[in-house]
Amino acid sequence: MPVNLAPPNPDQLLPVKGIALGVAEAGIKKANRKDLLVMRLGDKARVAGVFTQNRFCAAPVSLCKTHLGAGKGIRALVVNTGNANAGTGEDGLNRARRTCGEAAKLLSCAEEQVLPFSTGVILEPLPVEKIIAGLPAAVADLKENNWFNAAQAIMTTDIVPKAASKQISLGGALVTITGIAKGSGMIHPNMATMLGYVATDAAVSQPLLEAMVRHAADRSFNCITVDGDTSTNDSFMLIATGEAGAAEITDGASREYAALRDAVVDVAQMLAQAIVRDGEGATKFMTIAVEGGASGAECRQVAYAIAHSPLVKTAFFASDPNLGRILAAIGYAGIADLDVDKIKLYLGDVLVAENGGRAASYQEQDGQRVMRESEIAVRVVLGRGAAAATVWTCDFSYDYVKINAEYRS
Repeated sequence: MPVNLAPPNPDQLLPVKGIALGVAEAGIKKANRKDLLVMRLGDKARVAGVFTQNRFCAAPVSLCKTHLGAGKGIRALVVNTGNANAGTGEDGLNRARRTCGEAAKLLSCAEEQVLPFSTGVILEPLPVEKIIAGLPAAVADLKENNWFNAAQAIMTTDIVPKAASKQISLGGALVTITGIAKGSGMIHPNMATMLGYVATDAAVSQPLLEAMVRHAADRSFNCITVDGDTSTNDSFMLIATGEAGAAEITDGASREYAALRDAVVDVAQMLAQAIVRDGEGATKFMTIAVEGGASGAECRQVAYAIAHSPLVKTAFFASDPNLGRILAAIGYAGIADLDVDKIKLYLGDVLVAENGGRAASYQEQDGQRVMRESEIAVRVVLGRGAAAATVWTCDFSYDYVKINAEYRS
């Protein structure tokens, strides 16, 4: 079961003026499950996104980049689960285009104004006829207060739907930020398999919206890892509908921009951490904090070495304080001039290692006490500077192997 993660309360997911969501059961992989989502955007809406850096990126990712670059304004997003449409070549692109074309007809917009997204099994043809057949039902279901159903419609191996909302006062107006995400396995930064959609009714200029989505991604979805695998389909989209009534934000140095940016980061972090808490087979949620680095980059380098280590992750699953595995990960992280005598390692509130070895005060029972918790903090002090970074991850359990061994069955 997910680690301290309950399904969101539908009544606490706030509608965002200028965006309506509709879902349908298209039977893409399995019958009788929500697997198709349409999001319709108002005429003032602006969209920005960041995508996977996997060179084998999926057809919908390539088409999204093309449509965003066309500059015609995005009026709809279409998301399907059950099939990734990745590793499908030109045929996959054609099927994604057909999806956009059919959605455009139903929503009275241009094909280039539709962004397609897919998630599921790689290297299998997209069942586009099922998607096309399901689109009318999804369009008929369009409504502003449909975020919970939308979160369900984008799930794959997720156990819990992931959604969050926040409101702030901005320029005398009440501004809403609501988002949904999916992800459970194949999670690793650049991007972390995940899809994320955050919408606000604030008005933001296109350049600032693009800066904001990158800023938020770097502090949320690019700070999580479940298994170290970067998906072919990862996408994080930020939508600003401009319907809140506040003045458009055009100054990146303004208080309004900072307030909205920070609120978007808050929502994105809630969604990103929910992905880790729902990691396939996860029983522990771990925060890996590295501080005292010469740069943020080297702090992240050390944090990911720990978070990616199967030996570390399996030790946490077993509640086994075999903490030399963490030291080994720090040592092979790739910092050539690292002085191990300056490093301090903490497990929760327990000092484990210093001066190049085991701390004199460390007791095995103290480490065991922390390891039994479902939420565990690992803190590394490098003693090289003032930089810091935090990464969130989970353990590896027997169920992780079982889920992924049976993924296509």
